[in-house]
Amino acid sequence: MDSMRIRGGKSLSGKIHISGAKNAALPLLACSLLTDETLTLGNVPHLADIATMANLLGQHGVSIGLNGNQKSSGSTGRVVELKATNITNITAPYDLVRKMRASILVLGPLVARCGEAKVSLPGGCAIGTRPVDLHIKALQQLGADVVLENGYIHARAPKGLKGAEIVFPMATVTGTENVMMAAALAKGETTIVNAAREPEISDLANCLVAMGAQIDGIGSDKLRITGKDRLHAARHDVVADRIEAGTFAMAAAITHGNVELLGAKLEHLHSVAKLLGEAGVNIEETPAGLRVSCPHGLRGVDMMTEPYPGFPTDLQAQMMALMCVAEGASMITETIFENRFMHVPELRRMGANITVHNNSAMIRGIPQLTGAPVMATDLRASVSLALAGLAAKGETILNRIYHLDRGYERLEEKLAACGADIERVREAA
Repeated sequence: MDSMRIRGGKSLSGKIHISGAKNAALPLLACSLLTDETLTLGNVPHLADIATMANLLGQHGVSIGLNGNQKSSGSTGRVVELKATNITNITAPYDLVRKMRASILVLGPLVARCGEAKVSLPGGCAIGTRPVDLHIKALQQLGADVVLENGYIHARAPKGLKGAEIVFPMATVTGTENVMMAAALAKGETTIVNAAREPEISDLANCLVAMGAQIDGIGSDKLRITGKDRLHAARHDVVADRIEAGTFAMAAAITHGNVELLGAKLEHLHSVAKLLGEAGVNIEETPAGLRVSCPHGLRGVDMMTEPYPGFPTDLQAQMMALMCVAEGASMITETIFENRFMHVPELRRMGANITVHNNSAMIRGIPQLTGAPVMATDLRASVSLALAGLAAKGETILNRIYHLDRGYERLEEKLAACGADIERVREAA
C-alpha cells in the first residue's frame, strides 16, 4: 500500500483551497434517495469515502453522473448529478457499509421513500464505540418497526412514517441527519430536540429546503420539519470543510508559516481560532478566506473536545501534534470518543513527551521532533502524524495512508505547493 515521505523543516507559504466537506457531502449524497428527480451537488470532494457512498447508492438504483471539476468558483470540487428514479434495492450490504460508518445515512431516506430498509450495522474508523441505538429509537418514534437480525437493521413502515417529537439524550450528528431526512417525507410535523448544530447539518437542511422540504430552526438545537408528499430536483454546493481548514491552519502554525486558506469560514472555526490565538497563532479574515501565520513561538494551551460549537474531536489529534512543539505543557481532554489517542504512541516515536491518563493527555513541549517511520491508525490520527513530520528534523515515513485518503483531498499536492517537502510513495506492483 502507498506511504507518504515527509522531510521536515520547511516553512509553508502560499494559498490552499479548502475542499468541500466530506462530512457534509456524505449526507447530501444520501439525500438523492428522497426524490425521483435529479439532485445536483457542486464542490464534491474527490475522496475514498465519497466513492464508497457513491457505490452504495449505485447498488440502491441511483444513477450517478460526474460533470468534471467546478471551475467557475475557484473550487477544485466536482459536480455530481444523482437521480433515484426507482429504488431497486432496499438493502445496504455489509461489504459496503463496513467500510464507512456514514453508510447508516441511507437508513432514514430508504424507510421514508420505500417504507422499508435493511442496512448492515456500520463500520469506519476504530476510534471508539459509536452505537446506532439513537437512530433506531428515533425511527421507532416515527412509526417504523425496527428489528436487528443477522447484523442488519431491518426497518419497516409500509404505511409511511408519521411526525413525532424526537428528544436526543445526547447530540448525535448522523442521528440528527438521519431523522431530518426521514422526517422530510413523513406525515405531519417532526421536532428534533437537542439536535446537533454542526455546520454540516445546516448544509443538509439548506439542501432539503432547496428540494422542497420545510425546516425551521436551522442552526439551532431544535429543528421543526414539516413532512411533504414528495421532494423535487435541486442544485446545492457542498460547504467548505472546516476540519480540513483547521488542519491546514495547524500545518501553517507548526511550520511557522504564512498560508491563506481559500474558502475557509471563520464562523465555522470560532473555538479553534480562539484556542490557536491563545497558542500564538495569528488568524485573520481575508476577502477569499483566512490567513494563518505563526511568526513567533507556540505556547502550550489546554483543550477539551466538545460538540459544536466547542472544539471538534476531529481536530484533537492535529492539535496534539501542534502542542508537541509548543513551549510549556498542555492538557488535551477527549470527551467525544473513548479510543481517540491511538496517535500518541506514534508521536512518541518521533520524540514527543506525552503522558495519557484515562481520557486526558499531558503534553510537554520539546524544541523539535525527529523523523521516524510511523503508522496511521485512523483518519485524523494519520494527518496529525503528517503535521508532526512537517515540523520534524529528518525524514518521516507515514504508512497506511489509505486512512488519509478517506478524508483529505490531494493533501500532499496542497502542502507541496506551499513549500513542503512531501511526496506519495506508490506501492510497487
